Amino acid sequence: MMNLKIKIFSDGADVIEMEKASKLGIISGFTTNPTLMKKSGITDYEKFAKEAIKNVNNLPISFEVFSDDFESMEKEAIKISSWGENIYVKIPVTNTKRESSVDLIKSLDKRGIKLNITAILTLKQVQDLFDNLNENSKSIISVFAGRIADTGVNPIPIMKEAKSILAPKRNLELLWASSRELLNIFQAQDCGCDIITVTSDLLKKLNMVGMDLGDLSLDTVKMFYNDAKTAGYKIL
Repeated sequence: MMNLKIKIFSDGADVIEMEKASKLGIISGFTTNPTLMKKSGITDYEKFAKEAIKNVNNLPISFEVFSDDFESMEKEAIKISSWGENIYVKIPVTNTKRESSVDLIKSLDKRGIKLNITAILTLKQVQDLFDNLNENSKSIISVFAGRIADTGVNPIPIMKEAKSILAPKRNLELLWASSRELLNIFQAQDCGCDIITVTSDLLKKLNMVGMDLGDLSLDTVKMFYNDAKTAGYKIL
């Protein structure tokens, strides 16, 4: 894993897991979103965010706005960004009415707020952002490769083209979002992505990288055997 050029961001909403991940030495940042926060039972957004900030060793961390109108999104973004220098504000590429967030993004960008533009699934959306973000913008472009794959479409050509679009503005970082398996780390790196988000469950598999497949086969057989034995299965 030491040879990886891509940055790994831990994706979740568990402060204890965030603290553990920050100590691994392989994590370059953190992301979360309202859905992950809801699944973790979080009811106080600001309290959770400020607790998380204290436990990530000053690494970049992204928090998402949650309103649907752009005026309220802007107010939320300004407040969220005030919580720390390492904060990136996540702005969805559209609202629920499919209205583009580009004007809001341009406004926040001019303020110098670091952005993580999220829920991107099309190359047109990537191009629109490239056309409207400042040359010196410090922004992350999060393309949901995993969700693209969920539709039966290979995300790799899309991610390669997205990187090609963004390349002339070097401060724009391409993030492979919604990872589904450890292999995605290497696929994302091969596509030229700058960052990939990885869940805590996937992080636990990092020790399998480079493992001999014959040994893994034997481990799998042992797992089946031990589980059947523990369960007390019998065929008479």
